Amino acid sequence: MKAEKIKRLFSFYGPYLGAGIKVEHIDSNWRYCRVSMRLRWYNTNAVSVHFGGSLYSMVDPHYMLLVMKSLGKEYTVWDKSASIEFIRPGKGYVYAEFNVTDQMLEDIRENTQNGEKYCPTFSVDIKSEDGKTICRVEKTLYIRKAKQEGVRI
Repeated sequence: MKAEKIKRLFSFYGPYLGAGIKVEHIDSNWRYCRVSMRLRWYNTNAVSVHFGGSLYSMVDPHYMLLVMKSLGKEYTVWDKSASIEFIRPGKGYVYAEFNVTDQMLEDIRENTQNGEKYCPTFSVDIKSEDGKTICRVEKTLYIRKAKQEGVRI
């Protein structure tokens, strides 16, 4: 599926629709993605700042999706774990940018070449409109070469 189609599908994805999360851009080569969210009455917490669950939802699938699409069908890629560190209150417009580099992909290929699982951790900052970090999310992926029929890994 092409990046533009996935971007449009996210517009109707329940958690994104409900929180007001928008996928602004996904590069056609699956190496970059930008998502955003504006503060609305339906995505605030008890103290009138961005609800932490919405902030996490904003970044949840993107490293997995970008890495999976960049590596191709020869690899199995799943989200394994995550953590979030809240740094300052999120108000107004917030955004996150994801970059998958050649070095990241080379590291994955190198660590999975003999069929081993590899669980790299990627970090993404959610920032305010003025570029200040609101929170940092660490995403750990599970990656392994996909099993081919007749081949034991």
